[in-house]
Amino acid sequence: MRLQPIASTPADAMSAEITDAEAAALARTTVNLFKVWDITDAQACTLLGGVSARTWARWKEGNTGRIPRDLKMRMAHLMGIHKGLRYLFKEPARGYAWIKTPNAAFGGQSALDLMLRGELSDLSAMRKWLDAERGAW
Repeated sequence: MRLQPIASTPADAMSAEITDAEAAALARTTVNLFKVWDITDAQACTLLGGVSARTWARWKEGNTGRIPRDLKMRMAHLMGIHKGLRYLFKEPARGYAWIKTPNAAFGGQSALDLMLRGELSDLSAMRKWLDAERGAW
């Protein structure tokens, strides 16, 4: 028996891109997430990479406008963090409170303290830490 070649389908580099419609949904969800995390407006602007207070106010009113790639990735990481917390805690309120609770694993700082350093890599690192805690990888 001779093996036949398999026609491969090249990866579409654009397939993983967050669409504008998905970004708008992420923005609405981020507004709701920050409410349950009890995030201040200033903290929200920092977590979102330094968006202006006016932009954040428009988001809260439901008008997101155009969302750049970096901001899409920030929101995707925030949703990953939220998802990780929902897996770790049966009671959502415990996960919401965990964000601001000092943690020995972070040298006594809270997850929010670390994320408020403002870099995209800070959000990514928190998401990876939560994934590791829940045993995802």
